[in-house]
Amino acid sequence: MPNKGIDKPEYFIWETHGIHAGTGNDHVKHGVDELDKITELAIANGHPNISFIIHTPRLTRFRYAAEKRLDVKFIRGDNAYFNYPKKIESLKEKYGNKISIKYGIEMEWLGPDLGMQWNRSKIFQAQNADYVIGSLHFSKEGIPYDGSQKETNELIERRGGVENYWLLYIEELIEMVDTSWEMIQVVGHIDLPKLYAPIPKALLELETSNHILARRMRFLLEMISEYNLTLDVNLAGINKGCGIYPDISILKRAKQLDIPISLGTDTHAIQNLGNHFETGIKFAYQAGYKHYFSFSKTIPEKRPLRNSGFKEEKYKLMNLGIEMLNLRFEDRKQRRIPKFSFGGEFRTFLEHHKNATSLGDFEAIRIRKGNRSVTISNSVSENALGKSSGLFSHHKDEPGVLSMIFNALASEEINVETAYLNSNNDGTATAFLTLSGDGNAIKEAADFVKGTGGDSFIEIRVGDNLDIPELQKGKNYLLEIDGVNLPIAISKEMILSIHNNSSGVLLILLSALASQNINIKDLKLGQRGNKGYAILGIEQCSKAVSEILKKLGPQFFETTHLQLGSEGI
Repeated sequence: MPNKGIDKPEYFIWETHGIHAGTGNDHVKHGVDELDKITELAIANGHPNISFIIHTPRLTRFRYAAEKRLDVKFIRGDNAYFNYPKKIESLKEKYGNKISIKYGIEMEWLGPDLGMQWNRSKIFQAQNADYVIGSLHFSKEGIPYDGSQKETNELIERRGGVENYWLLYIEELIEMVDTSWEMIQVVGHIDLPKLYAPIPKALLELETSNHILARRMRFLLEMISEYNLTLDVNLAGINKGCGIYPDISILKRAKQLDIPISLGTDTHAIQNLGNHFETGIKFAYQAGYKHYFSFSKTIPEKRPLRNSGFKEEKYKLMNLGIEMLNLRFEDRKQRRIPKFSFGGEFRTFLEHHKNATSLGDFEAIRIRKGNRSVTISNSVSENALGKSSGLFSHHKDEPGVLSMIFNALASEEINVETAYLNSNNDGTATAFLTLSGDGNAIKEAADFVKGTGGDSFIEIRVGDNLDIPELQKGKNYLLEIDGVNLPIAISKEMILSIHNNSSGVLLILLSALASQNINIKDLKLGQRGNKGYAILGIEQCSKAVSEILKKLGPQFFETTHLQLGSEGI
């Protein structure tokens, strides 16, 4: 765990709109370039995480006055931006055992036409970013909202007054959200123009005002809510003298709409690292929030505003479950907010989650969307099965050995109903399988494995009174998939398979993994009707797995490669 032996600050934020990375040799610097230096400072300060962010490059006509004076084009240029993920990866290699490092991009909204295509290409250049913030800095006229007082006055004059200046800004935000909601996770500094223009009274009285500005801002917030986006609570305005973005009236309205928030200092200088964390936390709490989101690989991580050991650990477990469930959906559906059920000591979460249900004394969290769910816990009940009829194997812990057993069973038309596989961490593994089929055929299959398995098998036997092995130990456990009992310790790389429940089907997956020399470290099977469920813990081998799962055939209803990055593992 990062920062062992160093006390975490009393007030800490897992930032989203965090510290802006520099851009190498670009003429106009935007943020720090010495990423090593600021990472080391964060470690020294006891921070468990640091979040970097960079602006996407802009079309030439969208430039600040200083950029025009210096004739700088293609600001935050392609080369520096393209190399940004590589810089972050090198940081993770160097400091990853001391601190969690996240990174994102701030997408510059440049309009729905060429600007949209431009932005889509820039997101592809940083595909592995943890999050994308959609931000509006430049008006359609090409004049920035946060450039200078002179530029703001010019735009107010062009638009015929302050109210129309704000109205057109809100309309551009509506256009941004409606057009790019599938590309972004967060809407950035929603009332940015207050930096140089007074915020109209209608926006300060959002609950009661019938003014067009209030109506349009309320519509914008409703759109953010419907698209399941997160609102940026941005602390940069504190240093700039205009206060936190957004104003408390806007934030309270967002809370009424159940819009989640993320927090960040949006700082561009190393001396501002970690500034105003306490102020930001208390501000969000004042608006009625109890938790906020950070992001890992675009998947939201829920975190408590007020740090406490109990809740922080429980949030980590809940985030892990959300990640596992979300990976089962395509990108668009990952944005849907899941529903929750809490049991045992996790029932303390019921007060913070609307429409959550209780699991009674069942020590678990169930997270669900539609007909898919995962149930997880930091503990697992004692094995209640005791003894059972089945097949026991003690064999070498190597790729392909397990598929030998399944191959022999399939040859005798025997279906594997449930399975326990444990890696013993001594070069061997044990497996226990319950089977359906003729008893003599099962013995024939076991004898075949003994005779053909060479020295891969230490012992293999069939019996009516065999001990069912204990689960492998883990920090946290998956208990159920879609309500099917599949207790297994959660590991960083797993495969979920839902397939036709008949002999030989799972052999396809096992054979494919063996062909790529991928070892299975843990396995649990379950079934419901004509569907078989399998969850496998495997050695890390990401690229090969992704290709394999595309080729398994129509007998597989769902195959999901669970590459998990949450802290809860």
